[in-house]
Amino acid sequence: MAGIETFPDQILRLDRRRLLAGLGATALVPGVISPLWAQAPAGLALHARIDPSAEYPVKPDILSWSANGATRELDHAVSRGDTLEFALVNDLPAPAAFNWHGQDGLSATAPLTAQVPLAVGAKEDVRILLRQAGTFLCDLRLTGDGQGRPSRALPLIVRESEPTAADRDQICLFEDWRLRADRTAVAPGRDPKDTTALYTINGQPTLDIPARGNERLRFRFINGFQRTVIAVKIENHDVQVMAMDSQPAEPFPARNGAVVLAPGARVDAFVDVTGPSGSTSQILLHDGKQAHALGRLLIEEEPPARTHPLPPAPPLPSNGLPDRLDLKSASRFDLTLGDPQAKWITPAAFTNTSTPAVRAKPGRTVVLALTNRANIATVFHLHGHHFRLLDRLDDGWKPFWLDTLAIEPGATQRVAFAAEHTGHWLIESAATDWTAPRLVRWYAVE
Repeated sequence: MAGIETFPDQILRLDRRRLLAGLGATALVPGVISPLWAQAPAGLALHARIDPSAEYPVKPDILSWSANGATRELDHAVSRGDTLEFALVNDLPAPAAFNWHGQDGLSATAPLTAQVPLAVGAKEDVRILLRQAGTFLCDLRLTGDGQGRPSRALPLIVRESEPTAADRDQICLFEDWRLRADRTAVAPGRDPKDTTALYTINGQPTLDIPARGNERLRFRFINGFQRTVIAVKIENHDVQVMAMDSQPAEPFPARNGAVVLAPGARVDAFVDVTGPSGSTSQILLHDGKQAHALGRLLIEEEPPARTHPLPPAPPLPSNGLPDRLDLKSASRFDLTLGDPQAKWITPAAFTNTSTPAVRAKPGRTVVLALTNRANIATVFHLHGHHFRLLDRLDDGWKPFWLDTLAIEPGATQRVAFAAEHTGHWLIESAATDWTAPRLVRWYAVE
């Protein structure tokens, strides 16, 4: 396929530099909430339900925002500093665990450790202070392995209080499905034998994104795949990474224009639209085997947004994470992934009475040595805190924060975080295979 000669290597060779260059990474407008509703939330609810209107590809379990019983597509996001009040409602035939990605220090959204799965037909009121801006995610997948239906993820966009140097936002949520011949779907954790893989963007097989010349788009790339590390590229366009996993980064160009995302990861990237009016650039997703065209960036046949491209964008406003980490006096722990003897358990078997993987004191820096004993890449996800990826010599860190990291087989990566939030927080792990179980442990800051 033209324009992607160097693209497959971004996935097929999962070395650290390429895997982490963009790692964290609207049919989904229900995930975007109006600031007005955040301040006057009467009737606002987050429903877990079966989507009866879905015809393509399946009728999944989904999350959707509603007000006074009516599902709404809300066209504005809440802002950092808003207080969001809403009800969690479970309209599914099984208990539902609302699994939030990127919300640091919020026990009201901490799955399993502080919030048990919501019973069938139950309702629970939630009030959270949105201290951080960014691209967040909520899904039902923590307890979804082996269930009758797979589920869709739901973005939540929290905008910066300050203006940013982009003309508009564009969410791109990528998801995968395994379909039998009768078009029914197989949930992860089950054998996908005799199924066909289907990929969607914002719930559809393809997406056209119109844009004007010299317009700057803020793409919010989200990997909603169940187990697969992906790379995303927009043909003939440079991609400037601005944030990863809900946290601002020091801006840097994506290697060969491709951002790499582990399952659940998010990347915010600025793309300046170039090319002649009427031209088209494909949005390509690589799954480690081949590239798939899932969308198009269409440059409209009308005057450009401005006569010249915008100057390079400054970093996004900080969310208040520390500038420095004290590695010299850090508390250090080893954590093994992909080893059946390493005390990982399924979410259904989780209990707070088990021994924590890590027990840290508030205010200390924590360093985790993550070793993957599996024979395939394994994904690590930390709740409650974001972490820095440390250099090999343990004398510095990469210029971005993460909450999700894919680790190659046999490799050890070291990460560090400031234990700022007291409480009990979940750790997730899953190998990059459809049948691999989702596993959990927990850590305490007290």
